[in-house]
Amino acid sequence: MELHLNTLNQTLLIITALGITLFFLLGAALFIALLVLVSKIKKVVAKAEDAIVSVEEATETIKNIGSQAGGPLAVFKIIKNIMDVVGKKK
Repeated sequence: MELHLNTLNQTLLIITALGITLFFLLGAALFIALLVLVSKIKKVVAKAEDAIVSVEEATETIKNIGSQAGGPLAVFKIIKNIMDVVGKKK
């Protein structure tokens, strides 16, 4: 059984095949780009979580030092001492 296509049908078939091919290629490229974006977002979220943990730990340490050293003014004194040490290194 042979399939006989006239010129119009052949042209439409080629155009349709090219359209489907482009659709799948663009879909694959967008899917890969989406995977890369999700990967980058995961890295940013992990870094943000680490920063939050560090801030929480620092806050807890300052709170503990402040309560052991005599109240809220002791916390400011500790912060001032840290700033003085850092300032001297510059």
